[in-house]
Amino acid sequence: MIDFTFTDEQELFRKAAREFAETQIAPLVPKMEETGRDWDPAIKALCDAEMMAITIPEEYGGLGLGYVERLIALEEIARVSVATAMMMQVGALGTAPIIVFGSEEQKKKYLPGLASGKHFATVAVTEPSGGSDPKGCTTTYKKQGDSYFLNGRKCFITNSHIADVQVVMAVDEENPDSFSTFIVESGMKGFKPTHEEHKVGMRGCNTGEIELKDCEVPAENLLGGEGKGMRVAMTAIGDVGRGGMVGCSLGLQQACLEASIKFANERILYGKPINRLQAIQFKLAEIKIDLDAGRLLGYRAASIQDAGGRSSNEFAVAKYYTAEAAQRAAKMAADIHGGYGCMEEFVVTRYLRDSFVLGPSAGTSDIMKVIISRWVLS
Repeated sequence: MIDFTFTDEQELFRKAAREFAETQIAPLVPKMEETGRDWDPAIKALCDAEMMAITIPEEYGGLGLGYVERLIALEEIARVSVATAMMMQVGALGTAPIIVFGSEEQKKKYLPGLASGKHFATVAVTEPSGGSDPKGCTTTYKKQGDSYFLNGRKCFITNSHIADVQVVMAVDEENPDSFSTFIVESGMKGFKPTHEEHKVGMRGCNTGEIELKDCEVPAENLLGGEGKGMRVAMTAIGDVGRGGMVGCSLGLQQACLEASIKFANERILYGKPINRLQAIQFKLAEIKIDLDAGRLLGYRAASIQDAGGRSSNEFAVAKYYTAEAAQRAAKMAADIHGGYGCMEEFVVTRYLRDSFVLGPSAGTSDIMKVIISRWVLS
């Protein structure tokens, strides 16, 4: 028999995550929206609540929970702030390569601080030449003595200016077919966050560029072995990054549904609530259908991961479906609100803006279809 319910422990975790989101994160959203910054209180709240420790093994100070619990937390947090959920999910994306591919020394050095919130992480793969083609990486590395020297520029990096631990992919200066990943600390010589992006949505979620100019990285910070960088980066993005975007998308859809139900119940037109109108009812039904279907896809993939399998293909399916569904939900929520859906004091305008950022993050919808088509043809 297939069980589609959470365990008692997971249900308690979900309730705790919702209470955390509503009491600790929701009050921070107006300031984040107004300034496009002010992310420090949200980051501190995530760390204090051990949200960054969910999948880190207990022996390194983490909670030792699974990807299902991570998806639960992301969905609940994204329900009130997709921007905060995005920073959280990319923090875990930067931590995952160390958990999976790190040496024992690297795990002992970095994971306790990442679990406690003393440190915060990100992954730096995307470059101006394109993020959908990681083999187009132009950031180079060259080994000299006991150090590697990195040169290049990374863009569209979430947590660029707040992470002090970055997993950076680069290509061998003398062998363009050899990719490696490195654990780079923000204090290392030659490392510099530069331009900050101002996105149409997810305001208050830090995104920007990183410059590496003869950045000296100790040889012991090579992650996963020289020439293994593509596997390290793609495993993290496929199994962790896309799963995180599923959580962000599901939370946004839930928020769209709740806001739409509330407005439909309260808005009077033709002498009765608009929830009596079939056109409104059909939009609510479509949002709900997409939400339930996306949850089945997302939690299936997370369950495969927790059972010890690889779920990058299943997460590609879930990421494609939920990101597209989130945009549909946000558009329908704005439509249900009519003219009010164009007014910034109504939260659905934020949902509409946030939904646009979900699409390209961790791989565009077209790239997801490429991955899925290769999977079915194999």
